[in-house]
Amino acid sequence: MSDTFKYQTEQFADVKILRYQVPGFRDLSLQQKKLIYFLAEAARCGRDILFDQNNKYNLRIRRTLEAIVKSYDGDRDSDDFKNFLVYTKRVWFSNGIHHHYSMDKFLPDFDEEFFGDLLANTNPDLLPLGDKEEVLDLMNQLVPVIFEENTEAKRVVLNPDLDLIADSANNYYEGVTQKEVEEFYSNADNGDAERPLSIGLNSKLTKENGQLTEKIWKIGGMYSSAIEKVVYWLEKAIEVADSDLQKESLIKLVDFYRTGDLKTFDEYSILWVKDLNAHVDVVNGFIEVYGDALAFKASWESVVNFKDVEATKRTEIISDNAQWFEDNSPVDDRFKKDEVKGVSAKVITVAMLGGDCHPATPIGINLPNAEWIRKEHGSKSVTIDNITHAYHQSSLKSGMIDEFAYNQEEVARAKEHGYLGGNLHTDLHECLGHGSGQLLPGVGMDALKNYHSTLEEARADLFALYYMMDPKMVEIGLMPSLDVAKAEYDGYIRNGFLTQLTRIELGKDIEESHMRNRQLIAKWVFEKGEKVIEKVKNEDKTFFVVKDYEKLRDLFGELLAEVQRIKSEGDLEAGKALVENYGVKVDEELHKEVKERFEKLNLAAYAGFINPDYHPIIENDEIVDVEISYPMDFMEQMLEYAEKYSFLPHIN
Repeated sequence: MSDTFKYQTEQFADVKILRYQVPGFRDLSLQQKKLIYFLAEAARCGRDILFDQNNKYNLRIRRTLEAIVKSYDGDRDSDDFKNFLVYTKRVWFSNGIHHHYSMDKFLPDFDEEFFGDLLANTNPDLLPLGDKEEVLDLMNQLVPVIFEENTEAKRVVLNPDLDLIADSANNYYEGVTQKEVEEFYSNADNGDAERPLSIGLNSKLTKENGQLTEKIWKIGGMYSSAIEKVVYWLEKAIEVADSDLQKESLIKLVDFYRTGDLKTFDEYSILWVKDLNAHVDVVNGFIEVYGDALAFKASWESVVNFKDVEATKRTEIISDNAQWFEDNSPVDDRFKKDEVKGVSAKVITVAMLGGDCHPATPIGINLPNAEWIRKEHGSKSVTIDNITHAYHQSSLKSGMIDEFAYNQEEVARAKEHGYLGGNLHTDLHECLGHGSGQLLPGVGMDALKNYHSTLEEARADLFALYYMMDPKMVEIGLMPSLDVAKAEYDGYIRNGFLTQLTRIELGKDIEESHMRNRQLIAKWVFEKGEKVIEKVKNEDKTFFVVKDYEKLRDLFGELLAEVQRIKSEGDLEAGKALVENYGVKVDEELHKEVKERFEKLNLAAYAGFINPDYHPIIENDEIVDVEISYPMDFMEQMLEYAEKYSFLPHIN
């Protein structure tokens, strides 16, 4: 990958926009290039689904903003209009009006009067008006949603004192309460007790004539017009599939989109996880449940990728030793798998991000999520190398490490070993952490309710952290020395206590599951380990310094054992206590200090990506090649996506 490539293109609000390269694309076969092109189109066709899942007003708001950007004929140089453009970019970035991490609604830095001026001077033919609606009707509907702080205030509510469903602003439920949802799914038929279905995964639960009913996301059901387009491109991909199993799995995925049958989705997932021969691969569907406080409903996402053969040698070593890692885990033997099946891991090059993976994206993925499929058939784990490389390149001159690391020894260790340490942590987290352990008979995926996601991320992180310092990592050639692990320990504690606080507004609790998990781990080991981590003040700056790496490893193992017990037994009260006591509340004085130090660096707390573009070269109605280009303009790409990939009605 070229390090002269321009990674960062712009910065606004708390966001920086990056680009990623797709090294190796031009070396793929024509069939593989066509496959990536078709799957990339499918990845973009589901974009509207995620916007609507996040909030039922999102599509109307997004399309209104896009109409203004394209046709407003007022003063485009005014501060108000510049603030409007920032707000619009934030909506695009977060796939809606709620912050992609905190889930809080963000408010525009312009007022209702200026919004009225924007609408009055925009081509009404471009506005998302319904039958017999006037521009004033649209404004009256959208003003409360956009400008009133307490209207549609939070996309996902995790506060146990509130109604987790009625008080959440997402569009997974409508007109129902938390109690009604829990009763509905506790009485639902989830299939074989040994192989339960992921009930509720692909539907909206609402009331019709006083009766609870599911609106299934499928062709002929809710989101049909977008799903039809996804299927159109998947069927083209089937014709050029990279392996027989991939062809079979994509056919099954299309069948799932046509029927909405969750048993079919499980059959697809099994085929997908068994396919280890395809060089090109894809995640496509209703996958992750972080956006639902009760972890039933899944957001739509897609990641198109191909294997980085050289870097995958690292993850193959991990996969080959999976049983050793499971056997030597510090957790109770009752919660270990006797036989680890089908653990596969690879390093991938992302070719296209879609839905809940764009613009902000994970750096690693482990699927499928169904526990019984993991146990019987295994899981696929990936580390996304070209994304972590882009992050790394954009961060080299940021000054973050120099500001928050305690001394030059820590800084030097981070700069020399941090990139490998971070990738190995992701490898272990995704490949083995999520795939490790087992539930006791009778314990379901929903046992930990709104604490499930945080505890699952903590479990995977702790598994990775525990093994980072194991001499086995050096012995099997994964790292040159344990200095790599020390760099990761330094960075993890630094992030859990300090740097992730840059992402949280002063006075707010931690809401996002991954952030809760990181603080939970850092605070717990700090509290439990005397002189293992030292809190140091130096010139009014606070640092957390690891003093004993071996004892810290032991503490990670101790906490891993407890979190695994909580998950395996479905111990909701213990899980709640752990998250609420360690993961939620922020030290206000420390938070203020961190924010002040961060602001001096003039950096953005979050990053997301512009996707590459693929251009089929057609001769005699046949694709003879596919070329790749790297756009520079985030707004231009968002407007292009709005033009080409908007398929759903304004209100669904």
